[in-house]
Amino acid sequence: MSNPGSGRLLLAATPLGQPADASARLVEALAGADVIAAEDTRRARTLAAALGVTPAGRWLSVFDQNESARVPALLEEIRGGATVVLISDAGMPLINDPGYRLVTACIEAGLAVSCLPGPSAVTTALAVSGLGADKFCFEGFAPRKQVARRTWLGTLAAEQRTAVFFESPRRLADTLRDAVDTLGADRRAVVCRELTKTHEEIKRGTLGELADWAADGVLGEITVVLAGAVPKADLGSLVALVLELVDDGARAKDACAEVIAAHPGAPSRRELYDAVLKARS
Repeated sequence: MSNPGSGRLLLAATPLGQPADASARLVEALAGADVIAAEDTRRARTLAAALGVTPAGRWLSVFDQNESARVPALLEEIRGGATVVLISDAGMPLINDPGYRLVTACIEAGLAVSCLPGPSAVTTALAVSGLGADKFCFEGFAPRKQVARRTWLGTLAAEQRTAVFFESPRRLADTLRDAVDTLGADRRAVVCRELTKTHEEIKRGTLGELADWAADGVLGEITVVLAGAVPKADLGSLVALVLELVDDGARAKDACAEVIAAHPGAPSRRELYDAVLKARS
């Protein structure tokens, strides 16, 4: 099948749980590839069987611990005209999964790299969360150790973008409890369990509510979506806005209420009103 000069690396997204989510292009790619580089060849073979695909090429395991060793031989295959399809266990390769070393090596060698788009737990969780999706960051897996985890959570304290991260079901309760201690019980979050699968569960609430829910144990693949921090409004700027409304004829208390309603993160009405009185004295 190889045709010298026409080789390429194809990054192919695979279903998160339901084989029916596979695209026709994925089926075609698996069937026609010279090499299928898979994070777990057993799971990849199971997927191929579920899709009714009998690959013409060979299977090759590529995971975190052996990726660097696999790269030179795969580059030679591609140089020789082979199509290498890279897949992870589920979702898009490289997104907290193997493939980065292979992709960068191909680019440095001037070899073709293309992508067959498809499912991703990151964007799927973000879409169903109901939290802001116009700006977000992906944090990979939460740190395993508590000290590192609390430090990491501290970096999200002022992060205004929605944050998405993965967590082991065994550590979810501890992580949510640390998040309560670090970020506050009222910060909103969503825990997505077993996305797209038969027992999918989307649990929304505050960090305090979710920590209580997870305390008895949770099973399955976990993706957490954390609401961004609400920036605290500058008190001096808010006072100036109130004074402008007062100059236009509004009552001070009404002007305070109007300004607070228009500025998330504003102080209490009493605090703003007292600051306005002080500024006018």
